[in-house]
Amino acid sequence: MAFSFLNQELAIDLGTANTIIYQNDKIVLDEPSIVAIDNNTGKPIAIGQEAKLMSGKEYSGIRTIRPLRDGVIADFNAAEMMIRGFIKRASGNRTKLFTPNIKVVVGIPSGSTEVEIRAVRDSSEHAGGRDVYLIYEPMAAALGIGLDVLAPQGNMVVDIGGGTTEIAVISLGGLVHQESIRTAGDVFTSDIQYYLRQQHNIKVGDITAEKIKIAIGAVIPDLDENAPEPFVVRGPNLMTAHPVEATITHQEIAHCLDKSIAKIETSILHVLENTPPELYSDIVENGIHLSGGGSLLRGLAKRLTDKVNITFHVADDPLHAVARGTCDALKNTDRYQFLMR
Repeated sequence: MAFSFLNQELAIDLGTANTIIYQNDKIVLDEPSIVAIDNNTGKPIAIGQEAKLMSGKEYSGIRTIRPLRDGVIADFNAAEMMIRGFIKRASGNRTKLFTPNIKVVVGIPSGSTEVEIRAVRDSSEHAGGRDVYLIYEPMAAALGIGLDVLAPQGNMVVDIGGGTTEIAVISLGGLVHQESIRTAGDVFTSDIQYYLRQQHNIKVGDITAEKIKIAIGAVIPDLDENAPEPFVVRGPNLMTAHPVEATITHQEIAHCLDKSIAKIETSILHVLENTPPELYSDIVENGIHLSGGGSLLRGLAKRLTDKVNITFHVADDPLHAVARGTCDALKNTDRYQFLMR
């Protein structure tokens, strides 16, 4: 078709920490969900990775904004600028004469209110989406993991993202019972910052705390194998402002994340309590599936398995599970009744 470039299809995982866009079964964009804005003009000067490099280092003329907080749009304007910039980048700026007709499927948290759902839909439409569908993230995660969501059997998914942890039991193409809690990657990062202030008197920013979480993040002190090397943190002493350094171990991180992980355990047990018995037996047989960046914390599957007495499986490439599922939904918009228009 001569004008095929005018019809584009994009699957967007609009995450609190990262935005991932699939087009034609390929990742065309995987960038931090952050935008840098010029305070004088109100226009964006950078989005994604470029804006993240400015975060915490900007002067008064620039501010960096994370438009999504706890999985939902907190700053409508900034979100629109960011989505518009990402869509433009993903679709390759191919034409200036025509505006492409873009069909979009966007993942949203299962606990979103009507107002939050409308904010995502409006932002997507204003950013160029002509045909916008929404899918709940646990459903997208289940599709991305490769589960048959339309089958008459129970599957349970725990998706630990940046802003929310989504826990859902899925059967016959619907969410039988779900819970969305705001204890996830961002809270883990805050826990690490708080721990370093309290125990080591060191002040660190979000980006450093994130690096520590990735390098030595663990939820059990005794890792049988692949225990990470201790991490050396440098920063100002809170009392004197003199530079200090401390060596942090994965055991310390396991200790400081303990309360947050316990909240996730409580929510998982709560969802299981409310699961119909027939589906419960399917879940015991099939195990519970973990996805999202938080599932990469060392020892998480083991800790949850010991707590709940049901086997937990970490998905292959858990970071992209929701995006892959959103991509699958994009190809089957006619078949999947659970997509919201």
